[in-house]
Amino acid sequence: MKDKIADALLKVALGFQVAEVTEEYAEVDGALKLTKRKRTKKDVPPDLKAVQMLLEDCGSSMENMSDEELEAEKKRLLATLEKSERKMEEESGQVRDETVKAVKRPRAKPRKRVNRKKEDK
Repeated sequence: MKDKIADALLKVALGFQVAEVTEEYAEVDGALKLTKRKRTKKDVPPDLKAVQMLLEDCGSSMENMSDEELEAEKKRLLATLEKSERKMEEESGQVRDETVKAVKRPRAKPRKRVNRKKEDK
């Protein structure tokens, strides 16, 4: 039960999309008949109160950690972040090479101004 509540809270905190169906009926020959069906998607924005509740819940678990546990958690989160960034770069076709440094390009030389004489007619 707690897991379902936590999942629902996370969904509200992040925002979500809802598919909505509106149907219109009309009386035809004494019976109701569907005349129009409209499907729409609505975006529900993130709820700040839900975000605040999640942060408070997350913060209480970190308050009880020792400095060593916090450092280990920091390293774990950074490794996870780096792994996900590499995965995204590989999927997009970009490969990050940490040995290559930025190469300075020479500045473009300004163009020479050409003065053309106007011909007198």
